[in-house]
Amino acid sequence: MPEPSVTEVTEKAIRKGGILAKLYFDMQSEKQEDLQSLMVDLINNRLLKAPGVIYCTGSIDEPIKLKDVYSTNATVDVLFNDLGAMINVAFNFAPIGVDVIKPEGEFRIKTGELNAIMLGLSQISADYSKYILTRVLSKGDLDKVNKELEVRDRMGARLIRHTGAEGSDREIPKEEPLEH
Repeated sequence: MPEPSVTEVTEKAIRKGGILAKLYFDMQSEKQEDLQSLMVDLINNRLLKAPGVIYCTGSIDEPIKLKDVYSTNATVDVLFNDLGAMINVAFNFAPIGVDVIKPEGEFRIKTGELNAIMLGLSQISADYSKYILTRVLSKGDLDKVNKELEVRDRMGARLIRHTGAEGSDREIPKEEPLEH
C-alpha cells in the first residue's frame, strides 16, 4: 500500500480537528555559522517532536548581519492534531508569528476539548511562573510557593480526572485535604 500524500495526511487531520498553520521563527547569534544548525535543530529535533505535531516543513533564510549580531528567520508549515497542540507549541517555542492556513473559515471545538486546553494553559502558566520564581525568590519564600503549587497541582489533577467530555459542571469529589 503506497504512503499517503502530504495532502491526504493534511486533509484527514483537518477533518479530525487538526490545524495547519504557518509559524515564523527568528534567531540571533554573534556567530553566523551557528544560526543554520541552531534553526535546523529547533525545527527537526524539537518542534517536529513536540506532542501533537504531525509534520512540519519549511525554509530557513540566510543569516544577515544586524549591528553586532547575525539574524535569521524560518517559515515553517506545521500540521497539529488539535488546537491544544498548537497552543502548546506557541507557548513553548514562542514563534514571532502564527498564521492558520486550515481549516478555513470557522473552527469548532467540543466543550470537553476546550476544558482540557484551558487546564493545559493553566499548567503551562504555572510551570513558567515556577521557573521564574525559582530564580528570584529567597529559599524560604520559594519553599512556601512550592507548597502552594503542590496544592494547585493536586487540585488540577483532580479537576482533570473529573472533567467529562460534555463539560465540567459536575461537583468535584473531596478526596483528600488540600490544606498545606
